[in-house]
Amino acid sequence: MCDYDNAIFRLATAQEAEPEDYTGEDGLLYCGSCRQPKEAYFPEGKTFFGRDRHPKECDCQRKRRETLEAADREHKHREEVERLKRKGFTDPAMREWTFGNDNGKCPQMHKAYSYVEQWEQISTGNYGLILWGNVGTGKSYFAGCIANALMEKEISVCMTNFALILNDLAASFKDRNEYISRLCSFPLLILDDFGMERGTEYGLEQVYNVIDSRYRSRKPLIVTTNLTLEELQNPEDTPHARIYDRLIEMCTPVRITGENFRKAAAREKMEQLKKLLNGKEICL
Repeated sequence: MCDYDNAIFRLATAQEAEPEDYTGEDGLLYCGSCRQPKEAYFPEGKTFFGRDRHPKECDCQRKRRETLEAADREHKHREEVERLKRKGFTDPAMREWTFGNDNGKCPQMHKAYSYVEQWEQISTGNYGLILWGNVGTGKSYFAGCIANALMEKEISVCMTNFALILNDLAASFKDRNEYISRLCSFPLLILDDFGMERGTEYGLEQVYNVIDSRYRSRKPLIVTTNLTLEELQNPEDTPHARIYDRLIEMCTPVRITGENFRKAAAREKMEQLKKLLNGKEICL
């Protein structure tokens, strides 16, 4: 008998008995815990390697198997999410920009929830967003929440900015097309702090190339910017007009109107320091 036949024989006939197991009136082995059979007879007249019965899962065995399978799936899921976050975030701090860590001060955050919940329709319809508003109102955090939530669903996202993109393009002159194609391969691309990059002729041309390539990929794009909607709709010159027109065609503007969290954080830190200085924690 070959190894394969041996394995099949053991699978079909072996059933290890626990000390509390017992043989029922039907001659089958029963689990001493759940009282369910751990064996079953083959159809009448059928045998396998001379055996008239085969192993069967009792409730205890099924639950143990399902628990192990669930743990294995969770382990593989966590590994995949970790891989996506290493690949998709250019700043490790972005990992903390999650719905769970949200302070609740952004009035528009429900739109981020909806974007994630409706992702299948969002991705099919190629619906992008331009997140605009005052400095420090949480535009990047809003986008990061979407990115983290989608990665938790094992959907690949890239969140970067044009300062890094332009540096990478300058360093890989021969592979520019491949680099841009790789950016556009992500199901969702997030460009943070748009408009902060240097406005040289070369820089603007590369920005247009990325935006236009993403447009032609027919995949969603999210952009965060400190530019106002009026500035986006009334560009200063033709190079900017080419870029902004593409963006407005691809993305729906959403104004983020939350409190300036950087100023709020600074005030809170100052208050904490005052308490420390007035207390016994610091000796002057």
